[in-house]
Amino acid sequence: MRLYRHQLRWEQLLFWRSRESAVFVFLFPLLLFTLLTAVYNGRIYGRPASWALLAGMLGYGAATTAFAGLALILVARRELGILKRIRSTPLPPATYLVAVLTSIMVVFALQAVSLFVLGKVLKSTPWPHNVVSLALALALGAAVFAALGLALTGFIRSLEGSSAIVNVIVLPMAFLSGSFGPTRHYPQALRAIGAVLPLKPLIDLINAIYLHGQQIWDRPRAVAILIAWGIFGMAVAIRKFRWEPREG
Repeated sequence: MRLYRHQLRWEQLLFWRSRESAVFVFLFPLLLFTLLTAVYNGRIYGRPASWALLAGMLGYGAATTAFAGLALILVARRELGILKRIRSTPLPPATYLVAVLTSIMVVFALQAVSLFVLGKVLKSTPWPHNVVSLALALALGAAVFAALGLALTGFIRSLEGSSAIVNVIVLPMAFLSGSFGPTRHYPQALRAIGAVLPLKPLIDLINAIYLHGQQIWDRPRAVAILIAWGIFGMAVAIRKFRWEPREG
């Protein structure tokens, strides 16, 4: 436990000292929310547009932080030989990975709180009524995307191409899943693709809880789909995750 706490503190220091991580992973969803709420007016899903955009950014934040952020961190450390060296230290590899995962969860939790504060300041968006259900939904979504992020590292072969691969996945997924606004006017083919992506059930779950006052257990299908994606991600990660550099 002492090693875990030490590594967790170190992970937090590393994250916040990195300008790239702070901007791309933490601040980008907040900046995007600010821009979108300046453009969208009217109502979305029967609620003011800013409410729906806040819900969408919470889902997008889970994807950028727990999925993209985690994958980029681990690929960079793998290709720089840091992960390989970790295995030769007294720190158990499992403890190291748990500390990294916990650190990224802390970042996402702070990001979610910051989104609510920003929404309140800019657009007077309401605080969530069903706080426990929303917290559980966000924690589930972050855990699922963290598992998928771990899995993705096994398919990224170089440090130079990691950002491009992650962005090619995250941005279209967010667009097709409804993070940036409603998808009902999209062509049928695009809506069909969006429906099978892991971000779609998370956004549906957040919308149901935050916009319509439901509880997490009112959407068992969305929860089950997310859990299935998480199990799939962990299964792939167990097979594909590597500690040694793949370049060269």
